[in-house]
Amino acid sequence: MIKAILIDDESLARDIVKFYLQDYPEIEIVAECSDGLEGLKAIALHQPDFIFLDVQMPKISGFEMLELVESNPAVIFTTAFDEYAIKAFEVNAVDYLLKPIEKSRFDAALQKLPAKIGSQVDKEALLSAAAQAPNQHHRVVVKLAGQIKIIPTVDLVYLEADDDYVNIITAEGRFQKNKTLSYFEQTLGSENFIRIHRSYIVNLSQVTKIELKEKESYVVLLKTGIWLPVSKSGYVKLKAALGI
Repeated sequence: MIKAILIDDESLARDIVKFYLQDYPEIEIVAECSDGLEGLKAIALHQPDFIFLDVQMPKISGFEMLELVESNPAVIFTTAFDEYAIKAFEVNAVDYLLKPIEKSRFDAALQKLPAKIGSQVDKEALLSAAAQAPNQHHRVVVKLAGQIKIIPTVDLVYLEADDDYVNIITAEGRFQKNKTLSYFEQTLGSENFIRIHRSYIVNLSQVTKIELKEKESYVVLLKTGIWLPVSKSGYVKLKAALGI
């Protein structure tokens, strides 16, 4: 049997998928989940071959859930997202099904499934493309000691490159995420977050002072009392953002 999990906050959408799956007796639905946190637990417990995944859900989005999944199931998105975000699905998902889901479109997606099950999903490529979606810009989701923490971007003080990770500094403390600064530069946008150095991105609202340290070398003081280095290109971007 092929194991599948349905992850969608709309019960009607799950019911439609279950109805269509009656024509596929080789597929067993091992769990139904109404949000991404339930989905994470169900995937860890059942290790499905593939999942039907909604994108816009309460608590955490489908994209955020995928970031935190440790296994690598194939993915069919079920979504009402606009075509701007569909580009992300095309990167590495089995397929995407726009709601309301038509049976012919569902069948076409299932025909693609055998070739994808067991193959490695390039989640980084998918999530990098998904980062273009506007709703990805307002929070960061991290896992801390087995718990999921959602950090609003307004609470970020600065971000620091740390080998294969990024340290996320807030008033509460320091968190790590297995991403690059370039990813956050793309995701957070340039209106409120400026990459001042190859190793640092700052929240513009945290900046209180820019000082010349030595010839053509600057540092910036944040509200928390932290001084950070500023590169030449970072200084230009920082001045433009501050209007000075």
